[in-house]
Parts: sequence; structure tokens; C-alpha cells
Amino acid sequence: MDELRNSAALLRRGRGRRRRQPQPRGGSVLALPLRPRKIRRHRRSAASRVAALRARALPSEDSDSKVESSAGAREEPAERREGSRLAEPVPVPVPVHPRPALASLPRRLLERAGLSRDQGSPAPLPGPHVDDRERPGDSPLRQVLAELNGIPSSRRRAARLFEWLLAPLPPDHFYRRLWEREAVLVRRQDHGYYEGLFSTADLDSMLRYEDVHFGQHLDAARYVDGRRETLNPPGRALPAAAWSLYQAGCSLRLLCPQAFSLTVWQFLAVLQEQFGSMAGSNVYLTPPNSQGFAPHYDDIEAFVLQLEGRKLWRVYRPRDTSEELALTSSPNLSQEDLGEPVLQTVLEPGDLLYFPRGFIHQAECQDGVHSLHLTLSTYQRNTWGDFLEAVVPLAVQAAVEENVEFRRGLPRDFMDYMGAQHSDSKDPRRTAFMEKVRVLVARLGHFAPVDAVADQRAKDFIHDSLPPALTDRERALSVHGLPIRWEAGEPVNVGAQLTTETEVHMLQDGIARLVGEGGRLFLYYTVENSRVYHLEEPKCLEVYPQQADAMELLLRSYPEFVRVGDLPCDSVEDQLSLATMLYDKGLLLTKTPLVLS
Repeated sequence: MDELRNSAALLRRGRGRRRRQPQPRGGSVLALPLRPRKIRRHRRSAASRVAALRARALPSEDSDSKVESSAGAREEPAERREGSRLAEPVPVPVPVHPRPALASLPRRLLERAGLSRDQGSPAPLPGPHVDDRERPGDSPLRQVLAELNGIPSSRRRAARLFEWLLAPLPPDHFYRRLWEREAVLVRRQDHGYYEGLFSTADLDSMLRYEDVHFGQHLDAARYVDGRRETLNPPGRALPAAAWSLYQAGCSLRLLCPQAFSLTVWQFLAVLQEQFGSMAGSNVYLTPPNSQGFAPHYDDIEAFVLQLEGRKLWRVYRPRDTSEELALTSSPNLSQEDLGEPVLQTVLEPGDLLYFPRGFIHQAECQDGVHSLHLTLSTYQRNTWGDFLEAVVPLAVQAAVEENVEFRRGLPRDFMDYMGAQHSDSKDPRRTAFMEKVRVLVARLGHFAPVDAVADQRAKDFIHDSLPPALTDRERALSVHGLPIRWEAGEPVNVGAQLTTETEVHMLQDGIARLVGEGGRLFLYYTVENSRVYHLEEPKCLEVYPQQADAMELLLRSYPEFVRVGDLPCDSVEDQLSLATMLYDKGLLLTKTPLVLS
């Protein structure tokens, strides 16, 4: 509690910088290591009530795939430890067509799809509902989504899906040796690996039934004779206009496909927990014998999933150190700006290509075959520099207020020996001045509001995030599974309530963050976010001081259940008030379904 109040007081002096929107069979992979994430210190009062979390081994897949990186290394898949796999998942078909416009659909169809017109009720992950028999025609994607539906912990679901995305490359090796360092190619020789994620038929359906607009949702671009052109007409992207541009040699880039496709949304909503950073995507459809975009580099970590057709990719290392792990995307580059590619390959359906920020790339279709790929992007402006950019000004403000050394005046004559014109001076006063600066900068660490800035960045991530995709279990045991409905002229099955004996935990990990602001505590959450980036303002609930320890316990104990009567509150009323507020908002689930009182 005190730490949160202190954080709020520090942040009243200024705000952290908001992050911008980011935009297994055989194969080769390039990636870079992930910097370790800071482990939050548990409060003693809450930690004493938290059950020990069980370490769970992640499932793995048998595979004979090969792995390559731009460093020139070729690796065979690591041998799988015996007994590390989960039971075989029950494959279940996943709907592959994007929904027509919600406002135009009958409610019975919305309910069947798990949707509502206001998008207030998240749809479940695809998975077994009635028929548990294995269906041999299911794609690997559909199988893993069905498997995820049976994993109770959202942390483990995120880890499992990322493992599947990289397979056969082990994720720990990817993060340790490749992430932010190398380009990676995974060639799977399985054209159906991503089947059900997105298709040209889905794009055609969206153009017909969704309110898709050029410039806002869809771009038409081509790259001819070293010149990039964007040919977006004004207004809605109707099929006639979009397909005519495609026939004229334009690539079609669909921005934010997760706003239209349930499966893409569910795929990204799970993976964003793996990255701890917003996961976005674009879909690119390129006509045969054409190139849509000039060579360039981006400010995101990119995972290219080849869905249909073939495409020739050329990937180049950053030209100099200033472009390594670039913080901004480049303008269009010319062929003369490029050196030799470190990776040149033709992607086929099922293949995966990864490259870090700052790696230049270009791609073209050849041999009379079109290409459809999805680029998953993450880690935009999520660097140490961005973090310190928010911390240092606040640290200086706090130091000036609390330490008189930072308020002492500069030497009267410092302009006689400091500045560029004196940079070669051997004046001992200059040496003393530089040493004083070093001492004061070193002391700033003592005043740095690191936790407060971390909370603000976490709050921003909550706002950036997609709403959670629910499993069948999460839907059944949360407010979404209550049997309340309208029947025979009145609501029925009303009256289910939490009691002190009810056991609960958070709906998923990472869907909420407790932040101190202005001397008050607010719980920011993702469950009411839109699938369109920042369409809604940040959503939060106020948590009263006497409920703060209980809220921290619930956030830290996931996925273990906590009895409502064991929440560290001053009264039963506070226990039930907090638990009921969270349950009604869709943030808690119960160990067993609630029964009518």
C-alpha cells in the first residue's frame, strides 16, 4: 500500500512516456535474446497467504525440422525430454471466415459465434465443445488452438503457442541467442501449418461484408522501377475497387486484421502475454510477378507467417550501429543503399521468417504465383532507453526537492572552461566540474522512481492490449457463464452470489494492474478493450485502501485459487464487496459454477 501511494506521489510530478502502437516441421530460424524481466518483490502481508505456484513443464512437439540463422549456423532440433508432452489435443475445426458486420447480423448468429454487437463479451478460444473425437483433417493451427482451450493457465497458453510458432526452435534458445540479433528462417514443408488463421477468401469476405476503408484499414501499393506508389482511392474499399487495384499490380495491405478476424484476434491475444508488449499484425496480399514495397527497415520485431503462395525475401543487416534495433522505421530505401543480403529465400506456406528491428528487408512475388502473408509485430518502443527517458526527469525532480547538493549554484566562472570551445582544455577546474557531474548523476539512482514508472508503462500496456480470448472453462466459471436470461416475459436464473466460502482467482494473468494515482488506487483492466487500437479510453475500477492487500493477493496468486473469506480485508463486507465487483466486471472466475441462492 505505502509503495503504491509513494509511486502515485512521484508520478504527480510528471508522467512516463506513452508507447506508440506497434505496428513445426522443417525450417530455419533467426532471433535475438530477450532481456530479463524484472521480478516484482512480493509484499510480506500478501505473500504469506499465497500458495506456492507449481512449476509446469511446457509441452513440446516431435519434429524433424531444421533451423537456420543469418549468422550462418544450422541447428538440429533439440532432443525432446521423455514425458514432456501433454496428452494429445482433441482437434476441433476453427471458423476461418471473418464475421460480417456485427450490426447487420441477427442476434442468434452473434450468440452462436460468441459475439455481441457491442463486443462486450469476449469470444472463447476455439476448442472442443460437443464432439471430442479426433478429426484427422484439422490443421496444426487448429490442433494447437484446441490444445490451448484445455490449458487452465493463460501464462502456459502463451508459452505453448509461442513454442508452436517457433517449432522446432526451442524458445529459450531463441531468446538467449537470436532475439534482437539475427534473422531466422523456419522451413516446415507443411503447407497447412497455418490453415485457418487467415486466407484470401477471408479478405474477400471482409471487403463484401465489413466496413473497410482505404487508408484506414486497407492500403494499395506497388514498387516499380525503384519507386514506391500508394494508390488509395477515397472512401470504402469495395470488392470492385480493391480487386481492380490488385489486378493492376498493387499489393493489398490489411491493417489490423484482428479487428475483423476472430482467429487472428485470439492468436494475438494469447501471444501478447508472452511478449509483455502489444502484439499487432498486418496482412499482405501481393499479385504474381510484383513487389509492393520498397526496401526499408521497421521499429518492431517482425514474425512473417507465409499463408498462401510463394514470395522471395531478401534480408540485410543494419548498415551501421545507429540503425541497430531502430527506434523508428526508415524511409523507402533504394537498391543502391543495400549491401549483400544475409538471408535470401523463397517462403512457402507454413514457413516462418523472423528479423529484428533495423534489419532491412524487401520481398517480391515471382513465377506467376501470388503471396499472402501475415506479419506479427511486437516490442515497439519497449527499450531501456524508453524506460529511462521516463525515469530520469522524475529522478532529477525528486533529487532537487530532497537533496540540497542538487540545489547548490554552479561555479560563477564555469563558462570560462566549459563548453565546446573549451573541450580540449586541460584546466583543472574543468576536470573538477566533470567529476562533480559524474557524482551527481550517480546519486540520481537513489531518487529514481523505477517502480512508479514501471506501473505507468504497465498501465499503458493494459490500454494497448487486445481484450482476452476466453477458453471454455474461463467462460463457464466467470460472469459470462451465468445462466441468467430473458424467458417468458421476465429474467430467470437471477440471484447467484459469491460467499466467503467461494474460491476465486483472476480470469487470466496480466489482464489487470493496480496503480497508484493522485493518492488513490485504480485497477486498470483489458476485458473491455476494443480489438481496434485505442478505440476506447483506458478502463479502471477504484480500489479502496482497506482492500489493497486483498487485491495484490489476487493479482499475485494466479493461477491458484483463494477463498474469499481469506482475503486480507478488515471486514467480511470488504471481502465480498471487492470480490463481487471484480466478478461482475468479468475479472474473476470461481472454482465451481455459482449456484442460485
